[in-house]
Amino acid sequence: MATLGALNPYGHLARSARTGITYIPRRTLTYTIPRLAQEDGSNGSNVNQEPQSKSSAFSSIKNFFFGGKSGAEKPKIRRGMAPQRREGSLSADSIFAEDEATPKLIASGRTPAARKQEAEPTEEGEVQLGVEHRNRANMHHVLDPRPEARIRWERKMVVREIRRRGRLTKTEQIMRTERESVSKSHWFKTSVKKLGPLARQIAGKNIDEAILQMRFSKKKAAKDVLEHLKHAKDVAVVRSGMGLGAAQGETATRKPVTITLKTGERKTVTDPTSIYVSQAWVNRGPYGVDYDHRARGQINLLRPPYTSLSVVLKEEKTRIREWQDRDAASQRQRKAQLWTQLPDRKISAQNQFYSW
Repeated sequence: MATLGALNPYGHLARSARTGITYIPRRTLTYTIPRLAQEDGSNGSNVNQEPQSKSSAFSSIKNFFFGGKSGAEKPKIRRGMAPQRREGSLSADSIFAEDEATPKLIASGRTPAARKQEAEPTEEGEVQLGVEHRNRANMHHVLDPRPEARIRWERKMVVREIRRRGRLTKTEQIMRTERESVSKSHWFKTSVKKLGPLARQIAGKNIDEAILQMRFSKKKAAKDVLEHLKHAKDVAVVRSGMGLGAAQGETATRKPVTITLKTGERKTVTDPTSIYVSQAWVNRGPYGVDYDHRARGQINLLRPPYTSLSVVLKEEKTRIREWQDRDAASQRQRKAQLWTQLPDRKISAQNQFYSW
């Protein structure tokens, strides 16, 4: 087969050298009459077609090796376009849902897309539904992954509510009526031994007084504690709404209250919504790596410690409630220790003789 393919081109060259004979090169070993008729145009379909120009030997050789020019148009490959990516919408009860649709990222660029009132079929035959027509069954495995556990929890809460008859525990009532904010700082490059005294210094003080103490402190870590207290105060005001009594004018109608702290110190509270540092503690963090260059080329490896500060901010109304609870407990204890005489009653079952 290889020999036949190698000798075949020379036969074409010999036949193409004859004058007056039009040669059409073969590109395969098989050649059929319908294909010859299609290439020659001798099937009678193109009767009025102009006669083709005679090709020379050089053109035949060029057509054989490089391919001739055909009058038919070359087939064009049309690349199928991928369907446009659809984006999900928010559910009807979502807090992020808005009346106006926000700009979405599409293939043509970032353009605002208006929310469609009616469902319109797309090119692929799909229907885009709005928020109100969204099928929750498609999101069931995400919104309710464990329906049996959810049903048990709901039943437990209903039973607890019925047994309590709608009454809240003291802890739940405190969490609903009083505000607090917990804030943890980043890691300070200091030790627990150095940061502990600063935490004990600001514990129990008003937030403004604690900031003033750290501002004039000579400790190196006081600067970091000062910045953290400012940040904790801002977070408590913005997120928890603490310390807004003076801004809303509630302090003008309230009378000052004098309370006794746990330490025995007496304090007069003029604004029940003012913020104070209820708790402050130090957290031990990771150890860094540092080098101590000594004499004779010696280097000692140092492990500087890192610590952080956590504070719990509350309002003065919490301290007032704690003082009232302590006062009521102490009064109950004093009343329980008081001596009460026996009640007067009629003397009965007396006898003139001894019972023994």
